[in-house]
Amino acid sequence: MLTLEAFEEASDLVRKVIQETKLIYSEHFSAQTGNRIYLKPENMQVTGAYKIRGAYYKISTLSEEERQKGLITASAGNHAQGVAYAAKAYGCKAVIVMPTTTPLMKVNRTKSYGAEVVLYGDVYDEACEHALKLAEENGYTFIHPFDDPVVATGQGTIAMEIFKELPLVDYILVPVGGGGLATGISTLAKLLNPKIKVIAVEPAGAACLKASMEAGEVVTLPGVNTIADGTAVKKPGEHIFPYLQENLDDIITVEDDELIVAFLDMVENHKMVVENSGLLTVAALKHLDVKGKKVVSVLSGGNMDVITMASVVQHGLIQRDRIFTVSVLLPDKPGELVRVASVIAEEQGNVIKLDHNQFVSTNRNAAVELRITLESFGTEHKKRIVEALKERGYQPRLVNANL
Repeated sequence: MLTLEAFEEASDLVRKVIQETKLIYSEHFSAQTGNRIYLKPENMQVTGAYKIRGAYYKISTLSEEERQKGLITASAGNHAQGVAYAAKAYGCKAVIVMPTTTPLMKVNRTKSYGAEVVLYGDVYDEACEHALKLAEENGYTFIHPFDDPVVATGQGTIAMEIFKELPLVDYILVPVGGGGLATGISTLAKLLNPKIKVIAVEPAGAACLKASMEAGEVVTLPGVNTIADGTAVKKPGEHIFPYLQENLDDIITVEDDELIVAFLDMVENHKMVVENSGLLTVAALKHLDVKGKKVVSVLSGGNMDVITMASVVQHGLIQRDRIFTVSVLLPDKPGELVRVASVIAEEQGNVIKLDHNQFVSTNRNAAVELRITLESFGTEHKKRIVEALKERGYQPRLVNANL
């Protein structure tokens, strides 16, 4: 079903609704990796993610009768917006079932396109079961977010655009949840150039494709645990799995901590907000054991709510030693707090929080605890501050920053 002709047709059709997302050459990541790194910024897409491609193409292939029955799907957010946007373009009803853990921004955006939103379940898989039940009860036409070759064909239009801009691309890194995007991109990429390497990247806490590839069949994980909510899927699509087996060259898994660092890298070096699932391919760049290659990193989406963003930034600063907390014991007498503050000020540390605990010891005159949370310029600056405290007779103890 995933033929070159179908991909060409899909490319022509989706052009009506998508925003052009030209490749961005990254000097920063190129210097870090020794490769020529290009970013495919689908986070800048009209709905904030690539999903509009597959949703619109799938709906375009439906009959008028199927469309008028009303459409239903399940999604953690990005496919939801894609279906809602496409349904509005075709003038048909859309019902979207989303996990209760879906960020509020994605829920509100989906509603803004005129869709009816139903919140159900903790993860995508539970939401999908409920959507299928509602489809049967109400006669809706179900639009699967990934386990549909037609949807995957629409997602694969990304590869067509990559080849037009960068015909000699060597590697394409693709985020994976259920596998629809990876199916479309890898299948078309191999049709255009069998020598190209397409590598899937998934969160370590939801590595259902890796488990399935190793087992040689679709495997359902007992649970998922990742901050990459858009790829928090228990099992890959059964209908598209054979395409993934045939066309993917490798799978890289990424820890959540790596996504946090990748978020700061994107904000600081490219001034772009990319959601955690979209950052999988950025975090995977350092795992790619090649040099001098042309590598495209697909940024699948940028729909991140402000609360999640604030949390990721905070944890990223802590990981980079830009924020840290140190505990010191000092006598409970006037002037001691000023002495500690003076040491920190001399080293240009910036105090952002103090916690003075007088009850750490039964003898307050002997010792009270002062916990200081500071901003620093990085690891070396942090070490200088700690050493300065030691030189003044304190015994600083590093603790987890707790803002």
